[in-house]
Amino acid sequence: MNQSYPPQLSPQTLSQRIAFIRADWHGDIVGNCHAAFLEAVSERGFSADQVDTFTVPGVFEIPLQAKLLAKSGRYAAIVASGFVVDGGIYRHDFVSTAVIDALMALQLEQEVPVLSAVLTPHHFHEHEAHTAFFRQHFLTKGREAAEACLTTMENLNQVRKLSAD
Repeated sequence: MNQSYPPQLSPQTLSQRIAFIRADWHGDIVGNCHAAFLEAVSERGFSADQVDTFTVPGVFEIPLQAKLLAKSGRYAAIVASGFVVDGGIYRHDFVSTAVIDALMALQLEQEVPVLSAVLTPHHFHEHEAHTAFFRQHFLTKGREAAEACLTTMENLNQVRKLSAD
């Protein structure tokens, strides 16, 4: 294999825009994903100024925001980040499934990648040990989302170039 990983980004990818949607529920934790995402894309040569950030109250509001952004034609990719916690009732399972299913359907319908950093831990208690763990975990997820986003954008640009030839 002659390719290095991660691949160098093309000028086309470097000129595109990304939308980042962050749910504000547990914003102190989710904010770490956003910060790490911006840092990681900048390290790859993608300007953080090309990432527009949208804040919604909770994860349930992400799919509609993502759909409107995808339909705008302004963004090459959309990244969503949120935290769905088990509050002791079954609702968190339904919410997380609804959000992820909607994001998958949206990207297939609109042909705009929608990447998810919406996490649903099995157990979360609002004490310092769990809060610290998930703050750190969202830093990792932000970096992973950035790499997945840029790689997906680059791959799609290559496919579109092949299709145009």
